Amino acid sequence: MWTSKELSELIKSKLGDRLLIVVSNREPYAHIFDGDDVKYYVPPGGLVTALEPIMKASGGYWVAQANGEADASVVNEKNEINCPPDNPIYTLKRIFLNKEEETGFYYNFSNKGLWPLCHITYTRPQFTEKDYETYKKVQEKFAESIAEIVQDRPAFVFIQDYHFVNLSKLIKEKLKNVITAQFWHIPWPNSEVVRILPFKNELLDAILHNDLLAFQVQYHAINFLDTINRFLEARVEYDTMTVTKDSHVTMVSAFPIGIDYEHVSQLSSSEKILNLRNELLKRYRLKDKLVAIGVDRIDYTKGILERFLAVDSLLQRYPEFIGKFVYVQLGALSRIQIQEYKELNDKLNNMMVGINEKYELNGWRPIVLIRANHSQDIITAWNGIANISLVTSLHDGMNLVAKEFVAARNNIDGVLILSEFTGAARELSDAILINPYYVDGLVEAIKSSLEMPLEEQKRRMSKMRDIVMKNNVYRWAAKILSEIFNFEFVESDS
Repeated sequence: MWTSKELSELIKSKLGDRLLIVVSNREPYAHIFDGDDVKYYVPPGGLVTALEPIMKASGGYWVAQANGEADASVVNEKNEINCPPDNPIYTLKRIFLNKEEETGFYYNFSNKGLWPLCHITYTRPQFTEKDYETYKKVQEKFAESIAEIVQDRPAFVFIQDYHFVNLSKLIKEKLKNVITAQFWHIPWPNSEVVRILPFKNELLDAILHNDLLAFQVQYHAINFLDTINRFLEARVEYDTMTVTKDSHVTMVSAFPIGIDYEHVSQLSSSEKILNLRNELLKRYRLKDKLVAIGVDRIDYTKGILERFLAVDSLLQRYPEFIGKFVYVQLGALSRIQIQEYKELNDKLNNMMVGINEKYELNGWRPIVLIRANHSQDIITAWNGIANISLVTSLHDGMNLVAKEFVAARNNIDGVLILSEFTGAARELSDAILINPYYVDGLVEAIKSSLEMPLEEQKRRMSKMRDIVMKNNVYRWAAKILSEIFNFEFVESDS
């Protein structure tokens, strides 16, 4: 199993004097006011969970958009702050956007346009020239900030996700001795879907300035090559997984992202988490109950509505679970400035109220919806409480919450119900795989999971834990470095 120490040694030996810079839209820590004091929290999402261990192992810079109301009050004159707050190892450089920039860049072009385009969940993408110009303008701000950090030093810039399609091109227009890689965390759709993107040729040309473009699964990498083959004048070689355009070669590959398995597993057994479990069981009256959980941002791609429908149908078909089964949805509010997200939040609330009123019995209710940004401690505690984890995304690049549930199950029990349309399903084949659009199938999966013998639970969970342990986030980072810096990847002896 790869460890933080081994990755740190690898980075030092392979990057040499190159500065490591990670770029993402979401920052690893956000600061807010608490009366006259300032406190920090970790924003929700798998990206922060995955990248934080790498930054702790390597140091360097993390460049991200400022999101906390008190972010400006704690940075220096360069908009920088050392992180993590309790044990500084790397530097967070914050990019401050005004309301117009944030709306055009983040809410509109990125999340009304590229997000639904890539996820293919039948939500219509929206694109305007104004939003695209703002999208490019914000990336120019990121490129300028990176240039300020790098100056004339050699650097490796690791760009994250769909918010920065143009960024590698902008960086290389400013800096000469820089290598860039971009990890595309969400799905890459087939070329027929990409066809509707108005600015596709410019965007595709820009992203090819990366030296490495990495995806969660091979299918998405092939979709990308097919897209380039269809729309650009470039040489696409499927056998070597490369694209050559204007004499520049971009490597294209798949690297399924992992988690810090050891940290989650140890945390799950800590006295702090065990006490927190008991507190949650008491607060929500769950002792002696069969518990299923979902851990998601409230997003239309996550299949949360379908889970609520499945709970209703389960109790109708199998009334023996009335008073005994509870579904707990941990739901961080997300992008509520976008109409589709507002409507989803309203639908979830109305559906929950209706189902709970329908089955309420002596204070028992079948659905608990907790809208909040949840710390890793809270999520780990719930992962230890639950009999079942429902990870039923309609489409997802990976879905790391599935791996976090597995890592937290130190008793090697529990059942993971996993959408076949997630990247995680390619690795965790011992989960109960379901089609999230087929609610009847999800109902039967929940019932069979609740009735699954302990021996069968342990057999499945043991296999999944071995996979998540081996393919952890440190191994993921090491494999990407081996690809970009052309050295032979050797498995850890740990």
